[in-house]
Amino acid sequence: MKIISINAGSSSLKFSLFDMNDETVIASGLFERIGIEGSCYTIKYNGEKVEEEVVMKDHTDAVKILLDKLISLGIIKSLEEINGVGHRLAHGKEKYKESVIITDEVIEDLKSFTDFAPLHIPANILGINAFREVLPEVMMVGVFDTTFHQSLDKETYLYPVPYEWYEKYGVRKYGFHGTSHRYIAGKVKELLGKDEYKLISCHIGSGGSIAAIKDGKSVDTTMGFTPLPGIMMCTRSGDIDPSIVPYIMGKEGKNAGEVFEELNTSSGLLGMSGYSSDMRDILARCEEGDEKAITAKNKFVRSVVNYIAQYYVLLGGVDIIVFTAGIGENSVPVRKQICEELECLGVKIDPVINEKRAEFIKLSTDESKILVYVIPTDEELMIARDTLNLINR
Repeated sequence: MKIISINAGSSSLKFSLFDMNDETVIASGLFERIGIEGSCYTIKYNGEKVEEEVVMKDHTDAVKILLDKLISLGIIKSLEEINGVGHRLAHGKEKYKESVIITDEVIEDLKSFTDFAPLHIPANILGINAFREVLPEVMMVGVFDTTFHQSLDKETYLYPVPYEWYEKYGVRKYGFHGTSHRYIAGKVKELLGKDEYKLISCHIGSGGSIAAIKDGKSVDTTMGFTPLPGIMMCTRSGDIDPSIVPYIMGKEGKNAGEVFEELNTSSGLLGMSGYSSDMRDILARCEEGDEKAITAKNKFVRSVVNYIAQYYVLLGGVDIIVFTAGIGENSVPVRKQICEELECLGVKIDPVINEKRAEFIKLSTDESKILVYVIPTDEELMIARDTLNLINR
């Protein structure tokens, strides 16, 4: 059983092809600059990497090239080997509480959800339509970033704003990175060997969110109505006083959309440092004594620590803290500083083991009151699993 997991962006298409008999990745890759000059692709398989510039005027071109290459490179013998395609979808609002087979109705719903994820949903639809055109007989499945957080209670997902905003316009906390947090929750269940546990899952990458998880269900999460709030991120501000928006509108002569664009793309590490959104660059400047870089790094760490502490209280204690995603899996100094600031909760990690990157590792020592792990996330595998489950139904 072979399944492709797809994450489509406005000008990109990321894929992983799985053999679901043993959940191994047969091939993976990225198609970039779709519809833009200089479009290209990278495909990795069997320890090899193929890179090529090729004209792709739209996502359908990208899909056709992808499927042709899977055959010409000998990765598959024919398209009949592909049993399903799973698509990462940004938003399911309250309607979708689990992954679904994609139908015309689902696509129409996605179109109606565009205001909730305007940068992501149109791209998601492009990816779906491209695969439906090229593989019309293959089952397509939608896996929503928001479904894992549908378990939040009303006191958590409602905002203290006029209730009619929720009733009329759907203003509430939805949460994101749900597929990643769900994967981590599953791995923790296997690790601890029990169904009852208290977990704080720290998905810290270019975008970042933290989730409080009890017995496999999301209790709270840092992202909200959009992916903007919560912890400070690489280009997103995270939590700020909302009155800043009209204030800057008046000072800069900008509209609300322009200010929100800056909060999403020019803030966070980039905004505070003034030169980079990459934590590796920030840390390098910290070593040189750059004051802005040091402040940005410390602010980033503090935002993560504050939410971990908040969720520790919410859960009534914690069994395990997990770091995942780009920074969480790879940034040794950031993990070290976060854990040092959590020592008051009884967190103790081994500094030598913490030097490891991008692998499943136990950071906490035997003296630590809370287990601390690094667990690489695998959203693509979760998408493939959900696709397989729906095929089998």
